Amino acid sequence: MIAIRREALDGPDMEAALALRHAVFIVEQDVNEPHERDDHDPVATHLVALDDGRVVGTCRVYPAGEGRVQLGRLVVHASARRRGIASALLEEGERWAREQDATEMLLAAQTDARPLYEQAGYVARGDVFLEVGIEHVMMHKPLV
Repeated sequence: MIAIRREALDGPDMEAALALRHAVFIVEQDVNEPHERDDHDPVATHLVALDDGRVVGTCRVYPAGEGRVQLGRLVVHASARRRGIASALLEEGERWAREQDATEMLLAAQTDARPLYEQAGYVARGDVFLEVGIEHVMMHKPLV
């Protein structure tokens, strides 16, 4: 049974979330390690998806100014993909954003994941750009 919950900035679940991000971004996708963590991590709210107590998915959300919230670093363990975990994390991120009185959710989607976000109601804004050597596109979703 998958459970989604908000997580503190420390503790075993946070360590597992960061380890999962490392496994997906650095090992799987060959992202340069210094680019994986940034100044948003210490201030973001980190969400985790648990399967029998094991972290199998994570993302982070943080205020992005002017009624907007940025969602990012969404990953799901390879063994848990295609089970709706990414969609559940998106929904929880949007719930958190609404609690912050945000009116819009923003994210930089890897172009391979664009259909996931479009299915959840996100719309591309702007041109495709390279971030850490991977094609991305900015996407947004009104929360009102």
